[in-house]
Amino acid sequence: MTEANMPPTPTATETVLAVEDLRTVFRTEGGELAAVDGVSFRLGRGEVVSIVGESGCGKSVMLKMFIGLLTPNEGAVYFKGQNLAEIDQPSLDAIRQQVGYVFQNDALFDSMTNLDNIGYSLREHSKTSDESIRARALECLKSVGLEERVLDLRPSNLSGGMRKRVGIARAIAHKPEVLLYDEPTQGLDPQNITRIGELISNLQRELSATSVVVTHDMRTAFGVADRIALMHDSHFPHVGTARELLHSDAPAVREFIEDALEELEALPQLSAPAPLVPA
Repeated sequence: MTEANMPPTPTATETVLAVEDLRTVFRTEGGELAAVDGVSFRLGRGEVVSIVGESGCGKSVMLKMFIGLLTPNEGAVYFKGQNLAEIDQPSLDAIRQQVGYVFQNDALFDSMTNLDNIGYSLREHSKTSDESIRARALECLKSVGLEERVLDLRPSNLSGGMRKRVGIARAIAHKPEVLLYDEPTQGLDPQNITRIGELISNLQRELSATSVVVTHDMRTAFGVADRIALMHDSHFPHVGTARELLHSDAPAVREFIEDALEELEALPQLSAPAPLVPA
């Protein structure tokens, strides 16, 4: 992304997450594959950004780089001004304690109860008592719309939608400042997709967290975000509000909008007298 096309960026005191000229390459039998190529981006405190794009375009790879689970070949990731490549492991661990991560396939431990899953971070990284962990787990469970009885069940006893919500409850248990959602609605039916989207919005109001939502579901992306980042050919051809994205004349954006137009026009917050796609 050129400097002229960079999105409006927060001031230094407001910036929570910043990436500069990220490039990540994987070696395959057919040669090198650039999963992320030349991405620059900043995220302000309390902001929600949805990253959208076709499957396999590098969205989840970039999300993992945000907290050092993957290291870029080039470029830098900054968390509150700290370059993740230049800090020691204890400092990186401390940063990760400020982040809640909702994994693509929920990543719950099937051998544990939901209580133990939700309270895992508190048990591992604090001296919180068992009683307090249960109280906090119940609080988080209620925040995602589930009953107390779910605590003593195992993930295998739950539906896909309930597992997703337990995964979100685990992510917020330690009261993170930043929430990263990796495909939170993947594999869900329309009713549960709507429920998860509403849940993300509700949690944002309650927690005022800084959030990144990686998703292929346009209703979720446009319904929860302050800005939309479109990923195409391993970079961001556009970052902006929903309306700015809809009215962009960039070829990659137009192709994306035309493919998703029917889904997007159903969103009430985007309805307008003018057509969504300019002639």
